[in-house]
Amino acid sequence: MNINVNPQQAEKAAALLGSMSNPHRLRVLCELHEAELTVGELQERIGISQSNLSQQLAKLREAKLVKTRRDSQKIFYTLASDEVVQVIHVLHELFCRDAD
Repeated sequence: MNINVNPQQAEKAAALLGSMSNPHRLRVLCELHEAELTVGELQERIGISQSNLSQQLAKLREAKLVKTRRDSQKIFYTLASDEVVQVIHVLHELFCRDAD
């Protein structure tokens, strides 16, 4: 199989995958693949401290992998792009199918 990869696209893909390479950030993205969630809901599902979760969410926002929506006092997180949705879907198919 011969695949020609544009250098700029390779950089973009490497940045996306690098931002996902932390297990906590990856779990956040997997949870957000299922639904839009608040920080409290994410913390409950992932089971890490709020300060650690906040750090991971900040890195995901900085990488533009998640976006936020405010509703009164609550901030909701969701996946920011179709690229992120597709990558998480493929990872789920490869690594989580047996766990379902």
